[in-house]
Amino acid sequence: MDKYYLNQNVNVLKGVGEKRAKLLRALSISTIEDLICAFPRGYEDRTVLKKIIECKNDETVCIKATVLSSMQVKKVRKNLTIYTLPVSDGTGTMHMTWFNIRFLENKFQKGDTFIFYGKISLFPKKTMASPIFEKEGERRQLGRIYPIYSLTSGINQNMLSGFVKEALLNISDIPETLPDYITQKYGLFDRKTAIFTIHFPKNLESLKKARKRLVFEELFTFQTALYYLKGSHACKKSATAYKTESAREFISSLPFKLTNAQLRVIGDICNDLESGKAMQRLVSGDVGSGKTIVAACAMYITAKNGFSSAMMVPTEILARQHFENLKKLFSPLGIETVLILGGQSLREKKALYERINSGKPLCVVGTHALLFGGAEFTNLGLVITDEQHRFGVNQRKTLGEKAINPHTLVMTATPIPRTMALIIYGDLDISMIDELPPGRQKVNTYILKKHMHEKVYDFIRRECSLGRQAFIVCPLVEDSENMNLKSVTEYAKMLSESIFPDLSVAFIHGKMKPAEKEAIMDDFAQRRIDILCSTSVIEVGVDVPNASVMVIENAERFGLSQLHQLRGRVGRGKNKSYCFLFNESGTEIAEKRMETMKNNHDGFKIAETDLSLRGPGEFFGTRQHGLPVFKIADLYCDMEILNMTTLAAKELIKDDFELKKEKNALISTKIKNLFNNSVTIN
Repeated sequence: MDKYYLNQNVNVLKGVGEKRAKLLRALSISTIEDLICAFPRGYEDRTVLKKIIECKNDETVCIKATVLSSMQVKKVRKNLTIYTLPVSDGTGTMHMTWFNIRFLENKFQKGDTFIFYGKISLFPKKTMASPIFEKEGERRQLGRIYPIYSLTSGINQNMLSGFVKEALLNISDIPETLPDYITQKYGLFDRKTAIFTIHFPKNLESLKKARKRLVFEELFTFQTALYYLKGSHACKKSATAYKTESAREFISSLPFKLTNAQLRVIGDICNDLESGKAMQRLVSGDVGSGKTIVAACAMYITAKNGFSSAMMVPTEILARQHFENLKKLFSPLGIETVLILGGQSLREKKALYERINSGKPLCVVGTHALLFGGAEFTNLGLVITDEQHRFGVNQRKTLGEKAINPHTLVMTATPIPRTMALIIYGDLDISMIDELPPGRQKVNTYILKKHMHEKVYDFIRRECSLGRQAFIVCPLVEDSENMNLKSVTEYAKMLSESIFPDLSVAFIHGKMKPAEKEAIMDDFAQRRIDILCSTSVIEVGVDVPNASVMVIENAERFGLSQLHQLRGRVGRGKNKSYCFLFNESGTEIAEKRMETMKNNHDGFKIAETDLSLRGPGEFFGTRQHGLPVFKIADLYCDMEILNMTTLAAKELIKDDFELKKEKNALISTKIKNLFNNSVTIN
């Protein structure tokens, strides 16, 4: 009965008609199971009573007090009436105040005792504004740990809590999803107890245990699924075992010395390529850490083993840049490099496809244009995706399907905390380049207010007079009527006409045609443009060593990791470089984020702070990059449970890598549901 009931529409509940059912759907609640799994986003501890004499200003508390006299009513103006109730608990007197709530006028009688819950103000006298109240012992909203849910207009806390309570009272059992040996080993609540408790905890200790069980379930299920996928890939997909002695040859040909971190990651890649199994590795590194050289080494090894490699990047600007750099590296070594772009003519592409399909070992660089047309890659041995989080899973898969079990290398210049990397890329082996090459200088960073623009303009003029260049980044392409945000097009026009009429000012944004963007970036790289106004389109891969100034307007609109990427566009040459962050927000969190940028240049540390301040769902700015949306787990706060589930998932897969054992039937089913039955478990 319960399983059937869990699948029922929420309108089977008393008080939930079609109108409220529609409102609940806005909260992703359609069925009874959705409802009971819509866990509270927080709690208020309304169990502890304080004495009036102990209350502090701005503190939200419960007090038990007796009514001293009838309600005092004061009409301040036409639409404002204040209702004041004097109460005492023997240690002091306090005034309860409400606004425009007429029905309260006869609600309280002298001598009655109530519990009140609200925010305290001590000045000019002790008051509690608009408190929640009820008689002692009722425990509807007070005297308990009160859940706080995410809401939508038309649904309030009491209403949603009531719906959840009715649903749970109608359920005698909730099906278990974790194997018994897992719940016993890790001392976890059963699922029914955990769900009942997470909504209506008896005390803080039981709430902690309920949350542990549900967080464990989410993280354990997801990680087991990833390890299963990774294990099945490793078991089923053999690949050509490469000879990797050529890595030394490539490294010795370089005009500079690699860092220990780069050498360590190249060692990881060589071990993968020699293994006879298809490599599936993520390389994460900070701005300027040298990921491209590591990838180039893998491409060189692949070519020396008689195979081609393909590197897919998100923008034509970055594709051209990689192509030019790789060409300089490979030409003296006798390796041919090819560039495929969407904007090339059909004639150009046809000639390139013939070379790619000839069977000759090539290093091919391109945008998503690599996925289409006639590039069949008859001998593709290595697939590289740069800035992986900008590609969909299907795009990476499509490129990989152009060969039989090619080696795969995934790169990202967005420093990712290792805990998050394990979740997003749990099906990959992970290498991190956590060391910058010697000589890479820090960029002086300044946090500024609006009135400092003139001084920054003077500074830019001085830098340009020395032959250097500047970036100015804005969050919008066009003017916003609703927000006071700088737009690229209008700002560039103003700078050109009013501030720098004697300098060359241009703008670039993502809505422009690829050819336009390429022409502007080429002009900037060739110093034909002094000042380039841009959106965050220049966030990744733009390399103009002569640029020494980065100005970011409305910096509060960008994530910390994105700000770090943008700042990384300068400081790439011999000249001292500077970054100016204009913060238009006065909020405490915005100030904290700006201070983090000012005082920190380690991308991984910045990413940790970004994760803690914004949460994992917003870490990349959008949710489209493969990050799972957990209902209750928090990757930053639940580190201890994450480590626990990592070990548990590894042990389970090691013991039963095909998930065939009867004791793992529940988790096997859970994994199928997690991936909408798209995962085949033998």
